[in-house]
Amino acid sequence: MGIQMKKSDIKLTPMGSYAEKDAIFLLKDISNFIEEQGNNERELAIQSGSHYSEMLPIEYKPSDEYMNLFYQSLEKFKKEIAISVGVVSEIIIKNRGKNLVLVSLARAGTPIGVLIRRYLKFKYNLEIPHYSISIIRGKGIDKNAINYIISKHPSCEIQFIDGWTGKGAINKELKKSCVELNEEMGINLNSDLAVIADPGHLVITYGTRKDFLIPSACLNSTVSGLVSRTVLRDDLIGETDFHGAKFYKELIDEDVSNFYVDKISENFDKISEDIKSELEKLMECKPESTLLGLEDVNRIKNEFNVEDINFIKPGIGETTRVLLRRIPWKILIKKGAKNVEHIFQLAREKNVEVVEYELKSYECCGIIKSVRDN
Repeated sequence: MGIQMKKSDIKLTPMGSYAEKDAIFLLKDISNFIEEQGNNERELAIQSGSHYSEMLPIEYKPSDEYMNLFYQSLEKFKKEIAISVGVVSEIIIKNRGKNLVLVSLARAGTPIGVLIRRYLKFKYNLEIPHYSISIIRGKGIDKNAINYIISKHPSCEIQFIDGWTGKGAINKELKKSCVELNEEMGINLNSDLAVIADPGHLVITYGTRKDFLIPSACLNSTVSGLVSRTVLRDDLIGETDFHGAKFYKELIDEDVSNFYVDKISENFDKISEDIKSELEKLMECKPESTLLGLEDVNRIKNEFNVEDINFIKPGIGETTRVLLRRIPWKILIKKGAKNVEHIFQLAREKNVEVVEYELKSYECCGIIKSVRDN
């Protein structure tokens, strides 16, 4: 970007279970200052006007049966994920060059940022810095974190990273935030968002548009460096602070964050031809953002009389997260959908209705229950 910013005075707090070379969390540790809330209490607060970023859900320990599904899905998809990581990494290099800083969006983007960093080290012997920062729907990206990164790497291109696309709310928030920051700070942030799976056809930098199970969607902090969702609340986050998060040190024995990225990274030396083949296919179709997935979302909103579009969470990753930390109403599954065994497992555990439904872009979709009238 070539613009010299004022040096940040913010002191970094060591957070997370990743090695520092893999990921640096630009987050304020608020572990001792926030209490988690149950899903029912939290859902009622959100639907009554509180912002989701002002509270944290209780992170329940998954059942043994569910953890077995995580391990099985990782074994099944590790090569496919590694290929998608390689494809999106090659596109990043082609489009943005090698003078990069990787900036993942906490927390779903963090494991993917680690994997992209590791691939670039493996393939090009590059030591690309990787930071994980907060972005919050309706409140924007962490401006202090962006300022810190630019002060440390004034001449580097920032590449934003997330795990997958749902209906595009965060992508839209990122674009809006970059416009505002470019105007306010006199910089030239590129809002391009790189993901490994883009089933909604919402971005142009992706590894695949197949809606497949990314195992890191199956778990919460224990596959994301033991870091919570990010928090932005006036009584916890000062004007010069990074956005906040809880560091679940007490879950260290349950942590599979490094195990997850290690298992996928082990495949990088076996998939060069697969990556080359997938890149050729992508170049032939000239990737563009068609917003195809929003057709599914709008149809669901109308047919199921969903009052708020934010209650609709399409795609395997988002459906999983609805079942893990929201109050689900219904789960819609495409006829013949593949790789949704964990969805059925969670739905059984939580006694949630599963409905067969015709979907164009996604394998499944979760609908959040309206709880205000109950």
